[in-house]
Amino acid sequence: MRTMEFKMERENLVEIGQEVSVTEGVLPSSYYYTIEPAVAMSGNYAYYERLQSKTGIVKSIDKTPRGFFVVCEFDEDEPSR
Repeated sequence: MRTMEFKMERENLVEIGQEVSVTEGVLPSSYYYTIEPAVAMSGNYAYYERLQSKTGIVKSIDKTPRGFFVVCEFDEDEPSR
């Protein structure tokens, strides 16, 4: 299993245990992921860290002074370097 963190600006857009779909965005030297429909966005990942699965399960939602952070679990192995 692989976990990824996404930043969400408003609460109650997803729930723990919910299955979510993600789309991949491409930057010149990295990739990022968005929980659809534009609910939360990940940080940037290098080519070798690309996500292979496009659906995951929400495992936790943490409220911080900087916003809400959603941790999702994807059914794939951790990327190797």
